[in-house]
Amino acid sequence: MSRSLFATMMKNKGKTVISFTLGSIFYLSLVIWLYPSIADSKAFDTMFKEMPEGLMSAFGFNEGINSLSGFVAGEYYGLLFIIILLIYCVTTATQLIVRLVDQGSMAYLLSSGLSRFKIAMTQIAVILLGLIFIIVITTISGVAGANIFIEEGNFNAAHFIELNIVTFMLFFVISGYCFFFSCLFNDEKKTLSVAGGISFIFFAVDMVSKISDKLDWMQYFTIFSTFRATEIAQGSVNILPICIGLGVTGIVLYFAAVIIFNRRDLPL
Repeated sequence: MSRSLFATMMKNKGKTVISFTLGSIFYLSLVIWLYPSIADSKAFDTMFKEMPEGLMSAFGFNEGINSLSGFVAGEYYGLLFIIILLIYCVTTATQLIVRLVDQGSMAYLLSSGLSRFKIAMTQIAVILLGLIFIIVITTISGVAGANIFIEEGNFNAAHFIELNIVTFMLFFVISGYCFFFSCLFNDEKKTLSVAGGISFIFFAVDMVSKISDKLDWMQYFTIFSTFRATEIAQGSVNILPICIGLGVTGIVLYFAAVIIFNRRDLPL
């Protein structure tokens, strides 16, 4: 890994990472702050009971809103946080490799004596460090927010931490295939469309698979089937095999990306 390149890229991407982190903190804090009023509202309780079971399951509310952990998992980790991290992974992976190739900056890096392997490993460190920072600060904010805004003891910090661990492992894989496409293509727009399109399809297929039992077979065609936020937040899921599977998949994707970047011809 190149320390000078790492420092430069972290400086360039620092504002982006901070922006995503602040956005995550704001929305999570808002969800936690709103929970008491929603949990005590008969109108919301009636609305959730009258919603179709498939729709409740799709948005992670199949267990209701009896606990803050389940509510945060369904309301925030089931949609908003997923979108925030998807945008981060797709845009950052694209900017770290293919944008440099597309704009001709990669030629200057290679002419400075840096090997392709060092460049790739440095950029991997940049995207993963940013991802870790966002999730760690979000985890700390969630635990702190629950202690500040919630009086009842219906928030399990240990299970919330487990939820964030699985979240990182999931996006370790997603960032892996985004980085793979960034190393595979020469065109920035093409990389954005492919990485973003596949991510959207995965997410949409997962939502559809939850709506009806007749469609649950679709869960085998999306990576999001490993991410059951509500169940994890309630402690009913053993996250170890999930994390091992996602970890191995992510390592394979990053390894394949580095190999392709090392071996293919670049339009320099």
